[in-house]
Amino acid sequence: MTELWDPAGEGVMRLPSGRLVRGRGLRHPLPAGPGPTFAVHLLGGTGPAVPWESRLLRWPDFRLPSDKNAARAVLREAWSRAVDERVEFACGGGRGRTGTALACLAVLDGVPADEAVAYVRRHYRRQAVETPWQRRYVSRFAES
Repeated sequence: MTELWDPAGEGVMRLPSGRLVRGRGLRHPLPAGPGPTFAVHLLGGTGPAVPWESRLLRWPDFRLPSDKNAARAVLREAWSRAVDERVEFACGGGRGRTGTALACLAVLDGVPADEAVAYVRRHYRRQAVETPWQRRYVSRFAES
């Protein structure tokens, strides 16, 4: 079994089930400690070369995922893997797209969709989920 994230680590959020996931901005240095074993890069272009397994989810800045079905599949995979792996979500700044993805993970973990943005802002970053359409995406995530 992989050593999981330090719950007090930078950008680490605990979901209600106990799963730990890390969010971060790719424009910032990699936090100290172990790296992820699986990462989801939420970017409009190509993802960075990393030594761990990763998925690129095409997601332009300040917008929504380009392919909502692919997004749902990648989010479910990451949520499942977070049981015993170090899962990280990363976009440019670590707030809008990353916060939106983390809020969708919270929905998968049982947080009501209309409370998921507040949950992520409380447990990850106050500025998470930047746009009205990102908030709407989260609120409708359980329906899709």
